[in-house]
Amino acid sequence: MLKRMLALFFALCLMLPLLPAVAEEEAEETLTQEELDALLSLDEVDENEVPAVVVGNVYQEMTREDFDTKSPALYRCCILAQSSIFKNKDLNGPKVAYNNNAVSADVLYVGSYWAIVRHGDDIGYVKRDRIYEVKAIDPVNTAPYGVQKSTYIATTADVCEVRKSMSDSDDSWVVLNPGTRLSIWKIQDGWAIVPYWRSYGYINLNDLTDMIPVSPTDTPINEETPIAAYTSFYTMDAAAINQGRIINIAVACNRLTRVMQPGEELNFNKHVGPYKASIGYQKAWVLIDGESVPGYGGGTCQVSSTLYNALLQLPKVEILQRRPHGPAGAKYLPHGVDAAVGSDSLNLRFRNNYDFPIRVEGHTSDDGALLMLVYKVEQ
Repeated sequence: MLKRMLALFFALCLMLPLLPAVAEEEAEETLTQEELDALLSLDEVDENEVPAVVVGNVYQEMTREDFDTKSPALYRCCILAQSSIFKNKDLNGPKVAYNNNAVSADVLYVGSYWAIVRHGDDIGYVKRDRIYEVKAIDPVNTAPYGVQKSTYIATTADVCEVRKSMSDSDDSWVVLNPGTRLSIWKIQDGWAIVPYWRSYGYINLNDLTDMIPVSPTDTPINEETPIAAYTSFYTMDAAAINQGRIINIAVACNRLTRVMQPGEELNFNKHVGPYKASIGYQKAWVLIDGESVPGYGGGTCQVSSTLYNALLQLPKVEILQRRPHGPAGAKYLPHGVDAAVGSDSLNLRFRNNYDFPIRVEGHTSDDGALLMLVYKVEQ
């Protein structure tokens, strides 16, 4: 159990390795390639994390039966060598095809954990971490790969449970405090649906208030309407080392929040860092010399990754630098949409290419929800 808890903490964030606590104000260390490879490999995903049994209904993703050889594709991708295309969402089930070498395929649908692809006449499911170089066939009318455009932002009216299905009798992923702000992906049958790690969470609409639409375009509906929003969720384990991570998320949100003028760039390591105790960062799990030790700033990667998901919704925000957390990506987001920070090679940099200022905001209530908002600033 202890080993699994430690692995979970490692997977939740990558950050810059620093000198021990007595020297956190000294020059920053750099990662060797061996240390970097070891760090990135820590974010492997447990294939059995999605709950198999729930009480109520869940969001129904599309299936392979919804497509045929003439169905229009959204993206073109490459599939890693030695990958399987499955008939069902079952890694132990029958296979539609298997490739010894890397091949190209059409992406017909993107789910939370699986993509539906077409290779020749074969249509089936492929794990999202097996596809790469995913390019939109019609980039003008198709959002970049991985975008989940939120439809609303809302505030919790009271103590609010993010359920594992659309039932108040089901277990919850996390319990949010009153007054927590979050974004909503979809609404169905009286429930708000949110992306939760590599699955979905469900919130009874009766538990939410102050619902504001997210503009479907870059033109706000009104001054309260953000043009992009995204929420990710983090673990609320009571261990002191995780409490430090929760504090770091709040510190990073405060340092991130700002107005960006047209043409202005943001360098996450520079503007949200340095990751030191002197500016409020606490100790959380990091990797130094190949070993896990407490270090300052653990948790900032989830802030950068959540922000990246909001930025992906904005066609005139240019991503200048971004790297994922290893081949499998970070657990707390769907595959392919995370952004590691902490060193020269691990950083999130972007530029506002709009002809108007944008305001970037980070929000957390220290209860498991991390919200990123982007607004158009009227001049």
